[in-house]
Formats: sequence, C-alpha cells, structure tokens
Amino acid sequence: MLLDLLQLSAAQIVFTIIIIFLAYTVKGLSGFGSGLIAVPLLAFLFPLAYIVPVLGLLSYSGTIMQSYQLRKQVIWKDIIPVLPFSVIGIMVATWMLVNVDARLLVMLLAIFIFIYSIYAMLPMTEYACGRRWAIAAGSLGGLVGALFGTGGPFYVVYLKLRQLDKNAFRASIVMIFLVDGGVRIIAYALSGLYTEQVLWLVAVLLPVLFVGMYVGHHIHIKIDQKRFNQIINILLMMSSLALLYKSIS
Repeated sequence: MLLDLLQLSAAQIVFTIIIIFLAYTVKGLSGFGSGLIAVPLLAFLFPLAYIVPVLGLLSYSGTIMQSYQLRKQVIWKDIIPVLPFSVIGIMVATWMLVNVDARLLVMLLAIFIFIYSIYAMLPMTEYACGRRWAIAAGSLGGLVGALFGTGGPFYVVYLKLRQLDKNAFRASIVMIFLVDGGVRIIAYALSGLYTEQVLWLVAVLLPVLFVGMYVGHHIHIKIDQKRFNQIINILLMMSSLALLYKSIS
C-alpha cells in the first residue's frame, strides 16, 4: 500500500532513507550541508523537480527545531541584510525549476557541486568583509538553494567572512535557512510542485530526519571537523563527476 502511494520501488525507498539519514546527520553536526549531500545523490534516482520540494519540507522541519534551540546565539545584524536578496533569488530559481530542461539543470548542479568541492578543499586565508556582501550571498544563496536545494555555501562564505565564532555561526546560518526555507516552500506550493506523492514521501522521511539530526547534534563537539569536511568534499567531487556523466550520456 505504501509503495503504491509513493509510486516508488522498495530499493528506491531504502536508498532514499540512507541518503537522508547521512545528510541530516551532517546538518545536525554543522548547521548546514544536508542539501549538498542529499541532492546530488538523490539526483541519480529522481528528477530535480521532485527532489528539491521534498528536501525543502524536510529541511524546514529540521531547521525549525534547530532555530529554536540556537535562537539566543543568532547575530541578527549580520543576517537581516541577506534576506531580501535571498527572496529575489528564490523567485527566479522557482521559475527555472518549472520551465528549464531537467537535463540542463542536472548538468548545472554537477558543475556547481564540483566547483564548490574544489573551493572547500583549498587552503584559505581568513579575511573579513562588510555587510554589503550580503547582496551577493543572499541573491546566489536564494537562487541556488531554491534550484538545487544547496544554497548554503554562499551563506557559509558570507558568515565566515563576518568572522563569527563557531556557535554564533551555526545559530545564524540556521536562522537564515528558517526564513529562506519558508519562502521556498511557499514558492514551490504556488508552482504546483507539492504533489500527493511528494507529501507522502516527506511523511515517511521525517522520522529519519530527526534521528539524523539527533546523531549529528550529539557528535558536534566530538568529531575532528577538518577531517570530516575533507571526506565530505571528496564525496561531493565524486558525485558531481558522476552526475555530469549522467547529464551528457
């Protein structure tokens, strides 16, 4: 009965559950990264117009929980300038998700993930930036986030350049996602992307999300973050190359 409602095979459901658990363990650990992990892997199984709305609702559920827990550590003066530009990016991306060829979107996703994985592995000098960079961070974060469910890197770069400490960084990026995700969900709903099949899959995956978030939250202070990030970036690079091959084959 459940398989009929989801219109998926048992193998697709099992792989989806594993991917979602890994993705939200990462989110619980760092405050971001669920889309970076889940989207390129799920893109092998489903079209982006199906994946991204599912992750939009799932991520928002986890974000609500995290934003309440971390609300007192948010640096509001750094994130408020980001939000209006994020909304503009989301509106453009939602139109593209509905109207642009699916294979082209997968190719763009693969290129973006590959470039990000290389960037993330490069040794970077610590710089500071002014809040005017919120324009670029918000616009690109909203655009890429709504299109691929992976807009976090732009927000990450901006908040790192604002030189927030570890706890303030995690709380602030979660609060950005609270607003960004809410706007995305409204845009997806108005575009007709929340079908019955999508909503059933979200219901099935919600318990998996909370287990992953719980695990990630409790290993937050125990894991070697640098080594963990290196492993994740290598996996992202490999998945991006496989996606690129898929999009052109």
